[in-house]
Amino acid sequence: MKALFIGGTGTISMGIVKRLAQDPQWEVFLLNRGNRKSEVPSSVKQITADINDEADVKSKLEGMTFDVVSDFIAFDVKAVERDHRLFSGRTKQYIFISSASAYNKPAASYVITEGTTLANPYWEYSRNKIACEEFLLRKYREEGFPVTIVRPSHTYDERHIPLGVHGNKGFYQVIRRMQQGKPVIIQGDGSSLWALTFNSDFAIGFTGLMGNRHAIGEAFQITGDEILTWDQIYGTIADALGVELKPYHVSSDFLSEAGEKYGYDFRGGLLGDKAVSVVFDNSKLKRLVPQMTTNIPFHKGARMALDYVLAHPDEYEEDPEFDRFCDRVIEALEKAKAEV
Repeated sequence: MKALFIGGTGTISMGIVKRLAQDPQWEVFLLNRGNRKSEVPSSVKQITADINDEADVKSKLEGMTFDVVSDFIAFDVKAVERDHRLFSGRTKQYIFISSASAYNKPAASYVITEGTTLANPYWEYSRNKIACEEFLLRKYREEGFPVTIVRPSHTYDERHIPLGVHGNKGFYQVIRRMQQGKPVIIQGDGSSLWALTFNSDFAIGFTGLMGNRHAIGEAFQITGDEILTWDQIYGTIADALGVELKPYHVSSDFLSEAGEKYGYDFRGGLLGDKAVSVVFDNSKLKRLVPQMTTNIPFHKGARMALDYVLAHPDEYEEDPEFDRFCDRVIEALEKAKAEV
């Protein structure tokens, strides 16, 4: 069987590629600009192209058909319209990577199923994903275009530390603050619930849907079963670092307003996603992929990621601007407490 992944070297997709590279049943192709070729398994075939150059891509795929095509870098309707033109009649299954952030914020119930209403007034990214889903499902209903929709939540790998609040340069400065014994900002009161999924676990669910005719025309959320509070998440990271966690809880509304002045989009990332408790009901996925489970719980995943990060500090950038932002927020709130 033949699979084509557009992108294929990101956090989510690399776990899938590595899993399929070990499966003799699958012949795997990547279509991307070739910037991370050295990290791709040797058995994977690479097509170097910019997916936005539709004519070039069409030429390079001339005569090729696939059992599965999945685009990991489609973020708006124009992208899926292009994919529909390129792959209609050329693939037996097109898997669209949507997002669990597309679910209504806040939802009527904290237990999220695939039937939970899609609506996110806080985040354009999520609204674009919803629009993509609507386009593809319309093509499925009208033409039989073989779409499967996948909604990941917070997926990470050995190179990334999942956090709720960080600067534009990523998580590294928060780790540095922990190491330096400084307080770290956690949104809300730290008690909201969240699901984290290691990318190799996500890959189990995803590959189980590939080539499965029962997945056509359906949407599936793929997350781990482990549910943690944000205080537990940060506490687990601190434990792995061998330091004391000094949490400083700040309301998401306050962070959204204050962050906007400094170029931080906490409105989308927090109010539109991480500030809300979510527990995912994965029973629909498990009916098709019964082997889907959490093999790497967060206490293991966090240590794996920190081992890599601390061994490769040259790959990460400190963020003094975000550090100063955290200090300003904490100073302002401490002053307000004293003046009440």
